[in-house]
Amino acid sequence: MEPPGNDVVAFESAEKIILRWDSTASEDAREKMIFAGDRYEIDRYLQAVDEIQRSMEFATLSDDQNKANSAIQIAMARLEDEFRNILIAHTNPVEAESLTDSSPLPEEDYEDDSPLTKDLEHQESNGSCSYRPTNSIREIDLMPSDAIYDLRCIAERMILAGYLRECIQVYGSVRKSAVDSSFRKLGIEKLSIGDIQRLEWEILETKIRRWIRAAKVCVRILFASEKKLCEQIFEGLGTAMDDACFMETIKGPAIQLFNFAEAISISRRSPEKLFKILDLHDALSDLLVDIEIVFDSKSSESIRVQTVEILSRLAEAARGILSEFENAVLREPSKVPVPGGTIHPLTRYVMNYISLISDYKQTMSELIVSKPSTGSRYSSDPNTPDMDFAELESQTPLALHLIWIAVILQFNLEGKSKCYRDTSLAHIFMMNNVHYIVQKIKGSPELREMVGDDCLRKLTGKFRQAATNYQRSTWVTVLHCLRDEGLHVKGSFSSGVSKSALRERFKTFNAMFEEVHRTQSTWLIPDTQLREELRISVSEKLIPAYRSFLGRFRSHIESGRHPENYIKYSGEDIETAVLDFFEGYQVSQHIRRRSQ
Repeated sequence: MEPPGNDVVAFESAEKIILRWDSTASEDAREKMIFAGDRYEIDRYLQAVDEIQRSMEFATLSDDQNKANSAIQIAMARLEDEFRNILIAHTNPVEAESLTDSSPLPEEDYEDDSPLTKDLEHQESNGSCSYRPTNSIREIDLMPSDAIYDLRCIAERMILAGYLRECIQVYGSVRKSAVDSSFRKLGIEKLSIGDIQRLEWEILETKIRRWIRAAKVCVRILFASEKKLCEQIFEGLGTAMDDACFMETIKGPAIQLFNFAEAISISRRSPEKLFKILDLHDALSDLLVDIEIVFDSKSSESIRVQTVEILSRLAEAARGILSEFENAVLREPSKVPVPGGTIHPLTRYVMNYISLISDYKQTMSELIVSKPSTGSRYSSDPNTPDMDFAELESQTPLALHLIWIAVILQFNLEGKSKCYRDTSLAHIFMMNNVHYIVQKIKGSPELREMVGDDCLRKLTGKFRQAATNYQRSTWVTVLHCLRDEGLHVKGSFSSGVSKSALRERFKTFNAMFEEVHRTQSTWLIPDTQLREELRISVSEKLIPAYRSFLGRFRSHIESGRHPENYIKYSGEDIETAVLDFFEGYQVSQHIRRRSQ
């Protein structure tokens, strides 16, 4: 059956328009783009394509079918070029201000050396942002509405003609290049998991900070905006056509983005990595709802699954690092005594570390759900301290881990204190270090709350006991010289005091005190208040005892020969000398004496 005459005329008119724009046959057609011209010419061409497609439904003769097929192939080739050209013409570099997430970040995360460090104020002031009210997604209009309309017109006709795959490929290749450009602006590098794991940790720390900011921008702005563009162009044109184009565009970049976090999650564990891993976990956890919104289709399920798996591995890495840190504190092997009994580097490191852990209290409390695996009142391992967790039933698992770290730190320090040959210095060492532990806990409200007042009181009692033990080991023998026993003699021809015994007693005291002064002036108590408290405590015992002894027996020495050889110091001299103690520097062997 022949098509009606009017249809033949319409077909031939449409075919003429299609052929006029055949770029393989006309130089003029090669140099010009239809959609770069006026609207009239655009609409004529689209109507011609529609007419060819309509005529194909009625063509019964093979010649008619061949002519229609030939025309539609030429038209589709042309529309594919036009589609690509419109995409390229309107794929401009996205402004830096548009690729910046304005959600709050930890202060250190603002130290970003990429150019993308401003808020969205510029885009908002130009009215080019739209917001979804239920989440933090911000969709930027990537193309003007007239370009979107043209693209949709072309896509509709290409899909109807069976050129869906070509349409998807052209769209994906152009828009993926745009996404890659934005990635470069955000500082996201093309690194394999192996490449990432071979980087030095100091370099990775910087990259992690940049990645956290970039990931928020990618999910909430870049990917969300690409999805919106796909919906504007393709929604309703075919079964999940918009989603197919979206995944064609961003699947590769999304995998590239999340591979970085995956590489960190499976990298070798070490204590210094904990806090950046927690930062990554927090950032990804915050993004999870947005990821589920942006990647809500069946075809993007793999991306949703990947992010959940990365979160799980980051959580496991954090738990593993904490456990390994506890073991490292317990087994830290250094046995070289720190000079002067001051604070051990291990003590500073561990307490600063758990103070940082307390800053991540919320995240760590969610991740740490079981108590430490070691430490028991019934432990038979001499290399592990005893700890009865039953007494701390009210504490959270995280708090138990922090208390356990404080316990094993003390246990390790007690072992190190045995390396001092001077028992008094060992007590000063323990006093200094346990006092430092107490002060660090008191200085962090979060840490103090988790450790609890009972534990803090026990720690305070321990450093005070160490101070008491120091005084006993140093001053009991010195004060023993100032006793009356052994100085009195019985006999009718004696005054009742043995001058030789008294002279020997003064000589012994002088020698012992001078040695204590010479030695303990080189010891160091770095905390000013603690140092002053211990000096006062020493003075309260030593100086009254010395003055009393001097008052009772001075006359017996001064009545003899060379009294200055025995009574070398006044009470004020002793008081002044005590001020030299625990300053951590070498002083003269001779005690400063006041003028007599």
